[in-house]
Amino acid sequence: MAMPFEIVSELSSGMIRGLGTVVVFVAFVGLTLWVFNSKRNPEFAEARLLPFADEPLPDDATQEPETRSTRP
Repeated sequence: MAMPFEIVSELSSGMIRGLGTVVVFVAFVGLTLWVFNSKRNPEFAEARLLPFADEPLPDDATQEPETRSTRP
């Protein structure tokens, strides 16, 4: 009967790289399906316009700017 440590030690670096490739591929497919899901179109349509939205003014921007005195 093989112990878990012996099983891990029998894995070659090629097998570990192959498993890593499979994990990254599954993540890529999942992300692609999430991005191109038609249910998310309203969210992405709103997010697409965010760079053109006006930035809100800070609270102190409504006050008149303070002027510096020219007196010594």
